[in-house]
Amino acid sequence: MSNQTAWLDKAVFYEIYPQSFCDTNADGIGDIPGIIGKLDYIRDLGCTALWLNPCFLSPFGDAGYDVEDYYTVAPRYGTNEDLANLFREAHKRDMHVLLDLVPGHTAVTHPWFRESMKAEKNAYSDRYIWTDSIWEEPQGMGCIRGISSRDGSCAVNFFSHQPSLNYGFYRPDPDCKWQQPMDGEGPMATRETLKDIMSFWLKMGCDGFRVDMAGSLVKQDEECKGTIALWQDIRQFLDSEFPGAVMVSEWGEPDKSLVAGFHMDFLLHFGPSHYNDLFRCDEPYFSRRGRGSAREFVAAYRENYAKVGGKGLICIPSGNHDMDRLARRLDQEEMKIAFAFLLSMPGAPFIYYGDEIGMRYVENLVSVEGGYGRTGSRSPMQWNKGVNAGFSAAAKEKLYIPQDESGDRPDAESQSADPCSLRSEIKRLMALRQKHPALQNKGDITFVSDGYPLVYKRSYGGQSITVVIHPADEKAAVPDVGGSILYKLGAALRLEGGTLHMDGPAAVFIEK
Repeated sequence: MSNQTAWLDKAVFYEIYPQSFCDTNADGIGDIPGIIGKLDYIRDLGCTALWLNPCFLSPFGDAGYDVEDYYTVAPRYGTNEDLANLFREAHKRDMHVLLDLVPGHTAVTHPWFRESMKAEKNAYSDRYIWTDSIWEEPQGMGCIRGISSRDGSCAVNFFSHQPSLNYGFYRPDPDCKWQQPMDGEGPMATRETLKDIMSFWLKMGCDGFRVDMAGSLVKQDEECKGTIALWQDIRQFLDSEFPGAVMVSEWGEPDKSLVAGFHMDFLLHFGPSHYNDLFRCDEPYFSRRGRGSAREFVAAYRENYAKVGGKGLICIPSGNHDMDRLARRLDQEEMKIAFAFLLSMPGAPFIYYGDEIGMRYVENLVSVEGGYGRTGSRSPMQWNKGVNAGFSAAAKEKLYIPQDESGDRPDAESQSADPCSLRSEIKRLMALRQKHPALQNKGDITFVSDGYPLVYKRSYGGQSITVVIHPADEKAAVPDVGGSILYKLGAALRLEGGTLHMDGPAAVFIEK
């Protein structure tokens, strides 16, 4: 890691869904000036970096993950200058900003796609993955067809309005002439354009990118060898031109993403990580009922950690725009224990806006901009007890997504003033993490127990801290943990002769 990216060693990220964060012009949609106005709040919490979900020009069929222009901020959020100002204001506070990069697909309204639909060969004909016949669909991928004079079907990555950009096929089928190799003219033009987009925002002051679906660019690439090579090429370009550029992948396979040149990889809420065994299942591990299990999560984490030799950062988010809110399954006290875990694990923690105050999943909402079941986790931030919880001065019916209407909905102002609140507990945990290198992003981890309680040791530079996480409402004793208590949450805790006795739920950090 270069000196320019050393800030990652202590980074804690705050994810902002811009349309739901803070509205300054009373149109019911959050905006970039609103984010700037809340930087001090985020810094006070203890977060040192931001991840902004897509804020570029878009028809918003998928909340901005359908990009129409990679070089222009969507007018509803502000201007390019507003975004550049956000970078400057964040840097004044010793904070960093990552933009959300969507390299795999665009909106159907993107000018590149409009050109690619034409029957006549042009510079954008091969920018997307088109078959040679309207009757042939790309195997293993969805497609759109019958929409233009061009004879062919176009592959899509997710929704039918998100045509897949062409980075080539790792093993193209010789019988399918439309399956181009990675070094074909179309795939290489797409790759070079991606570098141009990254350069544009890095020169503007952006610190790097969280990359959407980073492991899916090259097709027919089961072992991701082609995709790894592609990102290694991009990393080489960045190291030459922008050595401080940070790259975080939505991949879920750190043994691949970190080799590819990413600094960090997310544990995803789908796939084999068992991340949601902890927070989002019928019996989550962090419920005080004590009926859940962390065993498969710990096994998966150990496996991934061993694959990368403890190098690079495996990140565990509190949630994100695609997941249920923590509060859908856990109450505020259970979430305090969950955050004691999240903020004592290796890798850079990511806190989804509002999770620090325990914002709830809003049930039974009509889908907004492709959210569907995810819409309830994207409701406007609750800042205070005023109109629209301080999110916007617009009429309630104009809000981007309806808010939690509960009379006891949490808000940031009240929790900031309450020393016993979830936010105040998270702030204490953040400060403790920043003070002790063993608890920070690069500290080693060794699991001692994967049941109730969960016990692991963090170590770095001669410091060793044992972390005991006990969500269950039952008594427990943990042997061989002598030392001094750095942090405790819960009642009836005592350390006697190297054995920790406690009534649950509880969390304890002990330095030896």
